[in-house]
Amino acid sequence: MTKRTKLLLGAIIVLAALGYLIYGGIKEAAVYYITPSELQAKGASAADQSFRLGGMVVPGSLHWEPRTLQLTFRLTDGKEQVAVEHTGSPPDLFKEGAGAIVEGKYANGNRFMASTILAKHSEEYRPPQPGQVQAKDVYRTLMKPREEGR
Repeated sequence: MTKRTKLLLGAIIVLAALGYLIYGGIKEAAVYYITPSELQAKGASAADQSFRLGGMVVPGSLHWEPRTLQLTFRLTDGKEQVAVEHTGSPPDLFKEGAGAIVEGKYANGNRFMASTILAKHSEEYRPPQPGQVQAKDVYRTLMKPREEGR
């Protein structure tokens, strides 16, 4: 083998390894979720499989028991609904009528057992309207808290 052939072969191996690492990184970073309609279409084949489920929290379906930390609600995509159970406190942005993504397993083909809840938020930024935020309020947030008794 000539020196040029060895160099070309080495460059091909390095490029192939680099391409594989990039492909693997993109594949790991891409996070997909299925909708309630897609879950219903899978039916029994989705039972006891782990995945992400995304949709809107159905208004009136959210029930949280503070003593046991048991949270139940329904997710919808506008066509189908899926019952979801989670043990723990919900995220701050989690509410009825808002978007959410849950990670977990579809147990017995009728209830999604969530281990994690990701609350979606609006991607629109709306600056405060004139008169909504006062300069004194902003200044007060920058000051150190006053000591008791002063």
